[in-house]
Amino acid sequence: MEGHALVARLTDPQLEFPFLVLLVSGGHNLLLLAQKVGDYIQLGTTLDDAIGEAYDKTARELGLDLSKGGGPALERLALEGDDKAFNFSVPMRSVQDCNFSFAGLKTRVKMLISSQDIKPSIVHIDEANAEDRQIRADIAASFQRVAVLHLEDRCDRAIEWAKSMAPIRSLVVSGGVASNKVVRERLRNLAEKHGLRITCPPPRLCTDNGVMIAWTGVEHFKLGRIQPPPPLDEPDDCYLDLRPRWQLGEIYAGGLRTARSLKSTNAHPSLTAEMRIHSSM
Repeated sequence: MEGHALVARLTDPQLEFPFLVLLVSGGHNLLLLAQKVGDYIQLGTTLDDAIGEAYDKTARELGLDLSKGGGPALERLALEGDDKAFNFSVPMRSVQDCNFSFAGLKTRVKMLISSQDIKPSIVHIDEANAEDRQIRADIAASFQRVAVLHLEDRCDRAIEWAKSMAPIRSLVVSGGVASNKVVRERLRNLAEKHGLRITCPPPRLCTDNGVMIAWTGVEHFKLGRIQPPPPLDEPDDCYLDLRPRWQLGEIYAGGLRTARSLKSTNAHPSLTAEMRIHSSM
């Protein structure tokens, strides 16, 4: 996740700390105030399902071709639809924080698809008649409109929170869903409303990739944060401290909520906390 946050500094030489980061992918939504390399404040996170997962599951329910990804398939179909044909409610509008929840929206879409007698397992989108295809396109467009509105709501509040803590000038949008043109355009408008630049890595660097990991290593290396390589005679049964859900930043008090995706992160201090400890030694 740090790689997603920092790779924009490789592609945008004008990007300077501090800045706000929105990470949107299949497994995570995360809003971070990036103060410097290794120093992050978490403003919001995924409480249940991430937006990328909601896109993929909805695409599957609509019987779309998933060979190149459910998100891109749904985005293409949504271009044919009326985004106000179905009135889904925007998640968590009464909750005044920056956390994300797409499970409820995903379930409501699934129920609507069932009520419209769409049978994706029997009739693929390419085999649907004109009326069936139009209904699916309207559902895709209506889902996308509300999903992106949820992103806008949370980002809008996060910008205000971040501005109260640091003189941010940029919004970075990264992760697989950042390739979505509707997401980019709507967030670009939001950034302009707040007087911020928006930076999105090119699509090839939005999905998980080796470049972002290498660049994160470069960023830390330039600050002298290095580890020696393991010895050549390292035993096969050596101990490795694996942290698959290691928390990236310190949690902002206003964003404290129990997130399903972060239930196991409290076993270790966050990356930011450990960087601060090492810097003080």
